[in-house]
Amino acid sequence: MASADQTVLQFVPLSSSLSAKVHPLVIFNICDCFVRRPDQAERVIGTLLGSILPDGTVDIRNSYVVPHNESSDQVALDIDYHHNLLSSHQKVNPKEVIVGWFSTGFGVTGGSALIHEFYSREVANPVHLTVDTGFTNGEASIKAFVSVNLSLGDQQLAAQFQEIPLDLRMVEAERVGFDILKATAVDKLPTDMEGMEATMERLLQLIDDTYKYVDDVVEGHVAPDNNIGRFISETVSSIPKLSPSAFDKLVNDSLQDQLLLLYLSSITRTQLSLAEKLNTAAQVL
Repeated sequence: MASADQTVLQFVPLSSSLSAKVHPLVIFNICDCFVRRPDQAERVIGTLLGSILPDGTVDIRNSYVVPHNESSDQVALDIDYHHNLLSSHQKVNPKEVIVGWFSTGFGVTGGSALIHEFYSREVANPVHLTVDTGFTNGEASIKAFVSVNLSLGDQQLAAQFQEIPLDLRMVEAERVGFDILKATAVDKLPTDMEGMEATMERLLQLIDDTYKYVDDVVEGHVAPDNNIGRFISETVSSIPKLSPSAFDKLVNDSLQDQLLLLYLSSITRTQLSLAEKLNTAAQVL
């Protein structure tokens, strides 16, 4: 017969609304630190800086690497370097505080619990951001985790990393660079026209998805969402009302201005090259 008094193992649940938002500058900085890492280092780790938004979202805006030595059973961080660099950052951006830490590699490793314990003393409920620079699944996957405590009654036994929603927001110019960065190999960097073409194709795909969603709602295949409807309405109302002829004229004038700038810059380069050759010939004579 089971005892009447039972001790139950349980996880301490997190708020379901907990999420994180990371700026692309953070990802680029982490990748740059990984490229410049010491030869014997398998990964780089560092501190994430940002703020907590009013809705509870962790806004990750900046980062810096922290030197460390890592073995199978222990991790040694340069804590003095971490605190000195944090102090320097806050002199420039006093509103940015520690919100977590990052590491390169695929997912969470054994030493991550030790590092997370250190950052838990620096800030409550830190976010652990991982960037897969090894392209394990064919691309650089980016994930965010928080620690969930496993308790036995009132006694904490261990902690488990739980993935949380991560929002990577960027403008189109940053997205083109990020799409190239997360691919395993690229032949060349896209030109301005190729980048614009990719942006327009993505825009057309989003418009098609919006059309499909609206049609499904009207036909009763999908339950309506007031927030999505309000967002679509605000987006449509923000588009300036232009006739097709006025829109074509606006695009053509802008294109002609860009072609004129390209022409003038080409003439300038040709003139500088010619002047350099004439100067070299005059010195030889």
